[in-house]
Amino acid sequence: MPGTLYLVATPIGNREDITLRALRVLRECTVVAAEDTRRTGQLLQHFGIRKPMVSYFRFNEARRSAEILGRLRAGETVALVTDAGTPGISDPGERVVSEAIAAGLRVEAVPGPCALVAALTASGLPTGSFHFSGFLPFKSGQRSRRLDALLSMPGTLCVYESPHRVGRLLEELATRAPGRRVVVARELTKRFEEFLRGPARDVSAELQRRPRKGEFVVMVEPAGEDAPEAGAGRGDAGGPDVSEGPPGQA
Repeated sequence: MPGTLYLVATPIGNREDITLRALRVLRECTVVAAEDTRRTGQLLQHFGIRKPMVSYFRFNEARRSAEILGRLRAGETVALVTDAGTPGISDPGERVVSEAIAAGLRVEAVPGPCALVAALTASGLPTGSFHFSGFLPFKSGQRSRRLDALLSMPGTLCVYESPHRVGRLLEELATRAPGRRVVVARELTKRFEEFLRGPARDVSAELQRRPRKGEFVVMVEPAGEDAPEAGAGRGDAGGPDVSEGPPGQA
C-alpha cells in the first residue's frame, strides 16, 4: 500500500504549542522532510525523537518532490515540516502536495500553529472575511500595483513582512489608506510577543523605537470600516496601542 504524506504544523515560537498528534506522526513516520534539517533537528531532539531527515526547501522542491513521491509509492510515510508554522502557507509544501494528489497518493494535514491565524484572531480586526497574500513583491512597481489591488478587496488584509521592509510597508499604507486601522504582530507566541495597533504613521513611528526581529504579520482593516475616534484605544501620549503577551517559551 502507498504511504501517506503528512503536513505537520510545528511551533512558530513556543514549543508547547505542538500538538499531540504532530508528535505522534513525527515519531511514527518513516522520514521527515524539513525546510531546514538543522532547525527541525533541534525540535526533534527537544522532544526525544530520532528520525532520518531529507531537506525540502525552495530551491530543491522539484527534485525532492519526485523523491518524496517515490518514497510514498514504496509505502513510506513522510512528515513534511517547515521551519515554523503550517507547510504551504508562505513556506515550501504546495508543490509536493499538488503532485501527490495528482498521482493519487494520500495527503493528510496535521493542523496546528500558524502565524496568520494567531495574529488575525488577536488583532481586534474583523475576522468574518479576510484576504491573505503572503509576502508582497520586492520590486517597487510590482509591489505598488499589488498593494493597490489588495487594499480594494473586501475583508481584513493580512500579509507577512520581513523586519527589513516592514517600515516601508507601513509608510505605503499611511499614504494609501490613511484612515484605516493597522495592526502589526511580532514575536508571536514568544516571550516578547507584541501587537501594535493604530494608524499606520503612528505604528510606523513606534516600530522605529522597538527591536525588529523575526517575521511580522501586518493587518489592515477593511475599507469602509468606521475608524475609531482620535485617541481611542491609545495611551495618554497619543501613540499607538501596544499590547504585550505573557512570557512564553521561545
